Formats: sequence, structure tokens, C-alpha cells
Amino acid sequence: MSELFDRVAASFHAQGLMHTMGASLRQVVDGEVQIALPYSKALSQQHGFLHAGAVTSVVDSAVGYAALTKAPAGYDVVTAEFKINLLRPAIGERFVAVGKVQNAGKLLTVCTGELLAYTADIDAAPKVVALMQATIVNVKY
Repeated sequence: MSELFDRVAASFHAQGLMHTMGASLRQVVDGEVQIALPYSKALSQQHGFLHAGAVTSVVDSAVGYAALTKAPAGYDVVTAEFKINLLRPAIGERFVAVGKVQNAGKLLTVCTGELLAYTADIDAAPKVVALMQATIVNVKY
């Protein structure tokens, strides 16, 4: 594995929430991270859709880890703020959160993220169910 993947994976595996949700790292490249999340009734809301809290959490992690790929050595990252648009009910068998760095500064990194919903139909295109814009802060540890 690459040093970049190892850096993100070490932090990701230390997160209790991602483990509890059943999420896993799918891809780590410079400026982009993808996190897979299987549907679970335990993460649903009253109508059976993936709960907005689960949606927000997994996309927040994806954008945060995308920012970590750009953070200087000796720094970690924390979310300063985000805005999320829930575009449609999160219906699917599995989901992928994609976080991308739009601008990496010395202290702040602006990222965008989305959550894609996949169904059992292998020929069906995934649907974007949420969009996020976030500001991530580099912190010295």
C-alpha cells in the first residue's frame, strides 16, 4: 500500500463511528477519498431510508480524509463547518461517499462530497442522494 493510503487508513480505523456503521475505505488517492457503506436497517430512519445522520457522517468522513491527503506531515484534520443538501431519499443496497479537495490552503481546505446510492440492478447508474461542501482545518498534533 501507499504511504498516503496508510496515513488515511490508520486514522479511519481509529474511528469508532465508521466501524459501528460498517463503513470501509474504498479508494484513497491524492485529493480524493471514497468510503463504502452497506445499507443497514440499524442506520435507517422511520421510512426505511438511510438516516440523514448516517448520510452526513459518512460524507463528512470522506471529505475530511480527502483533506488529510493534502495536509502537511505532522498535521491532522478536523471539520470546521459543512453544509449538506439531501437531494432525495437515500434508498439503496449500498452507498459510496466521495470526498474531493477543491482547494488546499496552508490552514483551511475546502472540499466537496457526495453520496451515491447503488441498487441491486447492476445496469442502473448510481443516484446522487446528497451533496456537501465543507471546510476542513489542518491541526498540529
